[in-house]
Formats: sequence, C-alpha cells, structure tokens
Amino acid sequence: MFDRQVDGMEEKRIVLCGANAYEQKYYFNSKFAGIPESIKEELHVICVLFTEEVGGIFTIVFDEDGTILLETDADEDDLLYDEIGSGLLVGEVRRNRQELLESLQLYYRVFILHDRSVLEEDER
Repeated sequence: MFDRQVDGMEEKRIVLCGANAYEQKYYFNSKFAGIPESIKEELHVICVLFTEEVGGIFTIVFDEDGTILLETDADEDDLLYDEIGSGLLVGEVRRNRQELLESLQLYYRVFILHDRSVLEEDER
C-alpha cells in the first residue's frame, strides 16, 4: 500500500501488479495470492508486454474505494519512452480486458475491503 497526495488530501492505494522496463522486473502483490493462477498469468503477460512495447513502468492499482487504475510512468530522461503509445495502449487494455478488470474490482471489494453489499447488489 502506498499513499499519494491529491489536491492536498492523502489517498491510499494498493498495487496489484506491475512491470518495470528499466529493471526488467515484474511484481505481484502477495496480498492477492487468492486470485486464480490463470488470472495471475494473464496479468503478468499484460504488464510485461506493455513495458516491452512502450517502455517505462506500468502498474495496475486499486484506489481506496476499489476502483482499478492502469498507470504508466517513465523516467524524465527516458527518450525511448512512448508517451502517446502508452496512452493508446492503456485504452486498448481497458477495452480488451474490461471483463477481467471488472472482476478484479469485484474481488478487491469483496475480499480486501470486505464489502458484502456488492454481492447483494448482484442478487437483485
């Protein structure tokens, strides 16, 4: 979990996973060990392919209310980072993996935030 300042307010966020092109590393948060292996593998592929294509650092993060965020960043002096391509690729991942991202949000709300009301809404 990490904190971030937004408009003078502290925002708590939890990283699900990410890849770093500079260190050629992938990270998966062990707090989410209950996620099925096939989903973990899919997330691994998404993150690594993202950084191989545009460079920089790509992370999938949950904000404090359980909304999933796809974030990309790069070192200031990285001339090879494709900022336009990264924005386009984030949109493509959102479109092509919409069901996966929605399922991860549900998982986060139920198993991490312990919000059972989400399940009750689905039953209605």
